[in-house]
Amino acid sequence: MSKLHALCLLLCLVCGGRAEANSDSIPVQANMPVVKLAEHMSLMEDPSGELSLAQVIAGDTPGFTRWHSPSANFGFTASAYWVALTFENTQARPADLFIRQDYPLIDYLDFWYQDANGNWRNHATGDRRQFKSRPVGVRDFVFPLQVPAHAKMRVYFRFKSDGPINISLSVAAPGPALTQVASEQLLFGAYYGGFLVLVIYNLILFLAVKDRVYVFYMVYVVSYGLYMSVHNGLSFQYFWPNSPWLANQSLLLLLGISLLFGLQFSREVNGTQKLAPKTDRVAVVLQMASGVLLLVTPFLAYQQLVLAYSLQTIFVCSVILVLGTLCWLRGSVPARYFMAAWLLFMVSVLVYMFKQFGLLPHNFFTQNSFQMGSLLEMVLLSLALGARVNEMQKLGYSDALTGLANRRHFDERLPKELDQAQRAGAPLSLLVLDIDLFKRINDAHGHAKGDQVIAAVGRILRKNVRRPSFASRYGGEEFAVLLPNTAIDQAQVLAERLRKLVETERPGGMAITASLGVACCEDGLLTAPGALFEAADTALYQAKADGRNQVCLYEVPAASRRVEEEPERS
Repeated sequence: MSKLHALCLLLCLVCGGRAEANSDSIPVQANMPVVKLAEHMSLMEDPSGELSLAQVIAGDTPGFTRWHSPSANFGFTASAYWVALTFENTQARPADLFIRQDYPLIDYLDFWYQDANGNWRNHATGDRRQFKSRPVGVRDFVFPLQVPAHAKMRVYFRFKSDGPINISLSVAAPGPALTQVASEQLLFGAYYGGFLVLVIYNLILFLAVKDRVYVFYMVYVVSYGLYMSVHNGLSFQYFWPNSPWLANQSLLLLLGISLLFGLQFSREVNGTQKLAPKTDRVAVVLQMASGVLLLVTPFLAYQQLVLAYSLQTIFVCSVILVLGTLCWLRGSVPARYFMAAWLLFMVSVLVYMFKQFGLLPHNFFTQNSFQMGSLLEMVLLSLALGARVNEMQKLGYSDALTGLANRRHFDERLPKELDQAQRAGAPLSLLVLDIDLFKRINDAHGHAKGDQVIAAVGRILRKNVRRPSFASRYGGEEFAVLLPNTAIDQAQVLAERLRKLVETERPGGMAITASLGVACCEDGLLTAPGALFEAADTALYQAKADGRNQVCLYEVPAASRRVEEEPERS
């Protein structure tokens, strides 16, 4: 009887129990390329999570079934999953292989194979065990296997995890396997190098402009970059290989920091307190919730937190999209880049979440969609920051009522235009416009009507003064227009056209007129900024004195012209 029992056990060990009939052998070849194993494996679910290898081999189990799908994603589950694979080596020499599980966030992963003496050997690893438990020290799970010549070899895997279970096994000879890993490392280098460049670039901008939104952006970028390094196994490999607890909890901690600062950055860069105050208050509540989650994360188990973080991620992303949309519709320039960034990121998030819950296959694109989308998102968010800086500069150099350049911008532009005109030997004309009897309009109709008048004149200048000419509101009801490469007679033509346009305008039903003075810097005359403006202003007051609603040209006194010409004769 004992001999019969030994014979039965031997048959079980060789044939792998009842599962052998349900699986195909995987042919081993010299320099074997990377082969996906999903459609070659047999699978068994263990709802209790208590089955041992002896029970599996003896057949005291529900049994394996052949897996026909190209992917095996089971989402969040309390079950353990067993995988059986059979390799067949028809060559005259042993074949060395690497079996790889390229999803690194598996808590407990066990691999069994038989040695040359027929004894079962086990590699027990996973990210709930120290990194040194891995037979090959890389970011994911790689198991070396030698298949004897002219032999079949049966191997088993057991997957158990509090997170989603994605079974993504492949096999290759050492050469192709190392080539694949090297290519992936190059991609990772480009990805994290891009993050580093963005951080350094925006740090330099922060030191230059001292805007706190750059701090929120950099914390968001760094925390999200570290989150992705946990997600793809690099943090466990390089930062905390002896701390399985940190390897798991850091995923949630860094996600929480990303949500908190991503939301704060979104509020700041879009100016949501002014443009979307009600939704902004919702965002503040979500920030508080993210803060609470961060505080309790070190004290609760992963499986207790993962659902809360998943829901929080959905809520935060939704509110961020609403904030961006509202600000975009209300005229925020940074919101355009912001919305493009977040829509792209949301698509990548959805792809990854569908993969996590088993709705999409596990492959290079779905596994790394988060990373590809996030890097592009960070680039677009950096452009949103640039747009914000430009907008702030524009606000600092623009007149809010007319949309023209303000006095500060004019005072900076005038010396530059004079210098360029002198170097080029080209004329530069200056036109100064003043609304006639503007004080009467304010006194009779109120300041609101007065603002309508100023805005109307601003519109006329915006429509009729083309680049490289430069129109500005100099102050009050006075406007100044710089006209590079424009002689005084050409400037007079434009001034007369503007005068007629103002005269025909009827803002708020009121008739208005304007007086204009024109001066020109040419032939070495009126080369100082103060002199040119004073000349145009003198001509303006002459137009006022002559009865208003007219254009007056400044004529350089003959004595001044002789003084300017004297050095030339000498």
